[in-house]
Amino acid sequence: MSWTVVPASQFGAQMARWNTLHATGAASPLLAADFVAALLSSFANGRELLAWHDTDGITDAMTVLSPGGFGVWHTFQPSQAPVGLWLQRDDGAPGPLLRPLLARLPGPALLVGLTQCDPALMARPADAACLRTADYIRTARITMRGAGGFDAFWEARGKNLRSNLKKQRNRLRQEGVTARLDICRAPEQMAQAVADYGRLEGSGWKAAGGTAVDAANAQGQFYRAMLEAFAARGAASVYRYWLGDQLAAMDLCVEGGDCIVVLKTAYDEQLAGQLSPALLMREEACRQLFDDERFARIEFYGRVMEWHLRWTDEVRTMYHLNGYRFPGLARLHAMRNPAR
Repeated sequence: MSWTVVPASQFGAQMARWNTLHATGAASPLLAADFVAALLSSFANGRELLAWHDTDGITDAMTVLSPGGFGVWHTFQPSQAPVGLWLQRDDGAPGPLLRPLLARLPGPALLVGLTQCDPALMARPADAACLRTADYIRTARITMRGAGGFDAFWEARGKNLRSNLKKQRNRLRQEGVTARLDICRAPEQMAQAVADYGRLEGSGWKAAGGTAVDAANAQGQFYRAMLEAFAARGAASVYRYWLGDQLAAMDLCVEGGDCIVVLKTAYDEQLAGQLSPALLMREEACRQLFDDERFARIEFYGRVMEWHLRWTDEVRTMYHLNGYRFPGLARLHAMRNPAR
């Protein structure tokens, strides 16, 4: 058993290895090789490392790591990545792999952190001598398979939500406004889709904070490259919701395994005082997804918001995992960071 550690700039040469391992595990689209490649292309600074572990000639774990403070490494974690870039053959605890990894990392590697772990992909381990976990955020999903279809799902939603959206649709019809949902899937459509998304998001509060997607910034370049790569294999979908000729809301989504992941949502904030364009879009999109029966679930991955809880009661807690080279470091860290 051994770890191999190389500069992450070599990821392209190891994509086949990553893809093979990805196909054997939970297969989240957020850990697909083309998602990771786009993250590295847009956000890496050249200090990242790619590491993989082999047992009897078979790769059973891979990760992309970034240096932190003195003696600290953690999974490469741009804000556009909902889960940490740790991939392994099974969903068991990665603890036994972490101390050997620390021994292979450059410098005085004392701690390796696996950030934003999803317990649905990798079971949360109990704390141990060289292992500690900490809560990250609560996140939500909608399970469609076995739910009895959209009508049963919708009937189980709160009366206020159903009534409010019905009133909004009636109002639109009375005003002669036609609502329509378009879904883009072709690679050649993704550049325009990201540009449209950027204009929608750039007209709202995110523009003031400098965090809005723009076709010309690193975020926009990432989403375009990533969505084009996913679309080339039939695994991307961009939802556009129109009110007449006005673009009212959008979702950027990726697909894989048995789920669809809603990565980003934007809506025309000028409509927010009168309508709920994102929720109107979500109702139509959910209806189509239930009817298509292509996926078992819809994943949101962002921090649970009030609106999520109106759509689902399926909430789980994501976590961070720290592996320490020495037990004493784990105890010291716990003493200095009691909340963690």
